[in-house]
Amino acid sequence: MTALAGAGAALLGGRLVRAEPLSGGDLSQIVRITLADGRVAIVKNGPAPRTEAAMLAAIGAAGAPAPMVLAASDDALVIEALPAGGSLRNAWGSLGAALAGLHRCVGPRYGWDADFAFGRVAIENTWTDDWPTFWAERRLLTSLSQVPAALARRLEALAADLPNRLPRHPPPSLLHGDLWGGNVLVEDARVSGLIDPACYFGHAEVDLAMLTLFDRPGPAFYHAYGVLEPGADDRLVIYRLWPALVHLRLFGGGYRGMVEGFLAAARA
Repeated sequence: MTALAGAGAALLGGRLVRAEPLSGGDLSQIVRITLADGRVAIVKNGPAPRTEAAMLAAIGAAGAPAPMVLAASDDALVIEALPAGGSLRNAWGSLGAALAGLHRCVGPRYGWDADFAFGRVAIENTWTDDWPTFWAERRLLTSLSQVPAALARRLEALAADLPNRLPRHPPPSLLHGDLWGGNVLVEDARVSGLIDPACYFGHAEVDLAMLTLFDRPGPAFYHAYGVLEPGADDRLVIYRLWPALVHLRLFGGGYRGMVEGFLAAARA
């Protein structure tokens, strides 16, 4: 933590006077620093700080709330400290509106300019013109060698059938990529920032699948976000497989039941 705080202070060209570790970083270290001139900032490491900086900038450019990037290097990302004293249960409408705005930003194809990672789990983002192909090759099939053989066979069969289950060319919306309650900062009843992104362009329902994996958005969220397209429930199950597989690979067999449950729900 001391080294990370020092790296952040150096990037800002200031003298470090205080460093406080922050919770919530399962896959990275996060620290709040205070400099001698009174500036306060958040410093974190991670798989690719410069790539994450570009992702945060893209979220902000789309008009969605995100912390301003103050500096970045190969080892550290420094962002502004946003107010976050509220609870998401009071801000579902604000999140729905923010996410709708984010998803209105569309890219040329499916993917991102750089790969990323959740810890040791690689996130492959090579550009693709066909959405079912992207979801099969960049998300589901990347886990085949990392999961038990029985699960791998079911994933492989599902991936082969994705052209019959997913739209071929949905709008390539800008996705947060790791949207859950812990990555949403709230002040009062307003979302103050979306943090810890794993952005790429893809089907907007992917963010909804991740958000509803562990959280239960209230009616105000859907009122602000808008009506989902027919068949969304079936697709959300398929999209939840990706974060479930990530949890299985990162945190172990306790998540195998989640993966199997989504495969069963997807009739795979």
